Amino acid sequence: QAQVVESGGGFVQAGGSLTLSCAASGSRFSINAMGWYRQAPGKQRDLVATITSGGKTNYADSAKGRFTISRDNAENTVSLQMNSLKPEDTGVYYCKVEKGSKDYWGQGTQVTVSS
Repeated sequence: QAQVVESGGGFVQAGGSLTLSCAASGSRFSINAMGWYRQAPGKQRDLVATITSGGKTNYADSAKGRFTISRDNAENTVSLQMNSLKPEDTGVYYCKVEKGSKDYWGQGTQVTVSS
């Protein structure tokens, strides 16, 4: 088992910035990819950004140029720096950690961007 805990969500006006953080603990297996996903009300959970253990990143088109994902392998943490936020970025942001052959999700953190 692994525990995944997100933090850093909140309320911000359009054009503002937020940084989300995620910490993973437990399980003896090393972490593979880590990532952030967003679920808007009434919609499916979509990928925002992922990063491999080697630092290779992947972004949704909507996040490119505005969001930056980074990780600290020694601390088993991943962060998402979000700039130039838009109302359509509103949603619950979930951190996903791939350990061994399993995926582990956090409880989610709410991000609300007002226009």
